[in-house]
Amino acid sequence: MSRIKAILFDLDGTLLDTLDDLATSMNIVLARLGLPVHPREHYRYFVGDGMEVLARRVLPEALRTPEMIRRCSEGMRDEYQGRWAVASRPYDGIGDLLPALSSRGLVLNILSNKPDGFTRLMVDHFLAAVTWRQVRGARPGVAQKPDPAGALAIAGELGLRPDQFLYLGDTNTDMMTATAAGMFPVGALWGFRTREELAQSGAKTLLSHPLDLLDAIDQGLGEN
Repeated sequence: MSRIKAILFDLDGTLLDTLDDLATSMNIVLARLGLPVHPREHYRYFVGDGMEVLARRVLPEALRTPEMIRRCSEGMRDEYQGRWAVASRPYDGIGDLLPALSSRGLVLNILSNKPDGFTRLMVDHFLAAVTWRQVRGARPGVAQKPDPAGALAIAGELGLRPDQFLYLGDTNTDMMTATAAGMFPVGALWGFRTREELAQSGAKTLLSHPLDLLDAIDQGLGEN
């Protein structure tokens, strides 16, 4: 029997394919500011570390001032408010994966660098078929991933040890968070980043499809 008792999921690029809506929203903001826009695929590397970091990454280097980052990030929040569900969808297999994990008695949780309001809104809209014990996005005054504070806080709230968690994510930020928190890091190859990035950032297992997680857990993934 696996020692894993809980799963901590990243959201964007792991449970939900949100790239189109993120890219379109930010490109609209950039165009309004009279700035160059970016190809969709570039956003695979722009997103993942919070709204302010996204704003800094998309701006021309000479314009990465606190004022421009603020204007860009605020514009993104406003634009994304009306666009978060236009093209975003759960990845193929997520709708079957989550109930199957719940039926195995695993406790399901989400930790995202997306602002907390958007995180909860999207979980309620797209992922409400299962019970989530903890859902947390970025909050003022709380360190974001890869700082392990959020992951450790979730473990503490549940009364579980960090090593009883499997952490599934799609970026180096996620793998570093899992490692720093003492959780079992698993890389989602269907997400935004590459196999090489995930492996180099500490992933102990790489999965090609969401439903592969069921077989891996049933075979004892994460056992001592």
